[in-house]
Amino acid sequence: MKLTFLGATKTVTGSKYLLETASRQILVDCGLFQGLKELRLRNWAPLPMPPADIDAVVLTHAHLDHSGYLPLLVRNGFRGPVFCTPATADLCAILLPDSGHLQEEEAERANRKGYSKHKPALPLYTREDAVAALDRLRTVPYENAFDLGDGLQARFDNASHILGASVITVTGKGRTIVFSGDLGRPHDLMLYPPARIRHADYLLVESTYGDRDHLDADPIDAFSAIVRRTAARGGTVVIPANAVGRAQLVMFHIHRMKQAAMIPDLPVWLDSPMSADVTDLFRRHVELHKLSAAQCAEVFGRVRVANSVEQSKSIDADVAPKIVISASGMATGGRILHHIRRFAPDHRNTLLFVGFQAAGTRGAKLQQGAETVRMFGTDIEVHAEIATLDGLSAHADYGEILDWLDGFEAPPRRTFIVHGEPDAAAAMQQRIRQRFHWTTEVPDYRETVRLD
Repeated sequence: MKLTFLGATKTVTGSKYLLETASRQILVDCGLFQGLKELRLRNWAPLPMPPADIDAVVLTHAHLDHSGYLPLLVRNGFRGPVFCTPATADLCAILLPDSGHLQEEEAERANRKGYSKHKPALPLYTREDAVAALDRLRTVPYENAFDLGDGLQARFDNASHILGASVITVTGKGRTIVFSGDLGRPHDLMLYPPARIRHADYLLVESTYGDRDHLDADPIDAFSAIVRRTAARGGTVVIPANAVGRAQLVMFHIHRMKQAAMIPDLPVWLDSPMSADVTDLFRRHVELHKLSAAQCAEVFGRVRVANSVEQSKSIDADVAPKIVISASGMATGGRILHHIRRFAPDHRNTLLFVGFQAAGTRGAKLQQGAETVRMFGTDIEVHAEIATLDGLSAHADYGEILDWLDGFEAPPRRTFIVHGEPDAAAAMQQRIRQRFHWTTEVPDYRETVRLD
């Protein structure tokens, strides 16, 4: 049995792992590379095997860095099943077509404005490609084993993180391989804690926050201070937030702050139709989170949703203080770009980052103090306050990952540290060695290991 690391090695994007037996090729996760150009170019490079030769795909969850390559895989010949949880399938039905649409939109804009080096600029895949990929999805609930062929079985267990996120356990050929996916936090206010896994011969564990410890303090104290001082300046708080999970958590905290009279009763706009669709899934999948149907209605029902382009433009035309939540969370695309272009040049406003910003993204550059940010072929001056709110991460920090690993009853033969920037992965590796004395490795891109 062999395992090849086709992504999320010394980076947090492009999650793909090829598990091979003598007669089967199973791809665990099928994610897009995002962020740095050198990483994004990997999306255009052919895989080391023809997609038609892959027998099945198994998804940990729906975030595009774990699922967003599926439309290209199917377009290039993959015809097998894509196994995932029901909530992951529902989210993919929202995220993948939107991803295709945004790529078509960006290519069209680049051609119209003439700022691409490619003539013509082409999308990686289209909305039509994404819709076609959805036909491959096959849903399996948590804790139900399913067959992958050649004596292999798999199961999903709750990983927290977002709705439907899973830890994947593959068993067969006398081996157990566990893929952590993205682990959520044990004390998340909305989601249930990750399931405990007791055994693995081989373990792949994420390390997004392998070098960081989240603050234990309630983030609404810092959050409310940011909102109050921005409103006092007559400004607007613009929050780039991933449509899946983060936007809903931000709305939850805003609701808490308003209930406690910690902030003025400012209008709150959710300018992301996709975020609105995901919010509806919280109502549909109440069994997966801690909010009741009534609480969902109370928390999400008071937010104004911008469904049309005209409504989105009206937000930018309004000079009154307000809070604007929009995707994408790393400012790599979506309607948030228009709001950054509008609000970043004014010192009264605040750009508030509430999640991890991968290297090379606009969000990371803004966090690092960039005086200008390039979008739509133009350099936009940045005079707005740039703030970062810790404590809203959907990823476990290093201490929470170590506590999750403490649930294993025996050391895995080998533990592979994945889904982390180089410093974070190295720190996670060192911490696991110090606490557990396990055999750990940080694999390289396209490295193949034998699972003897």
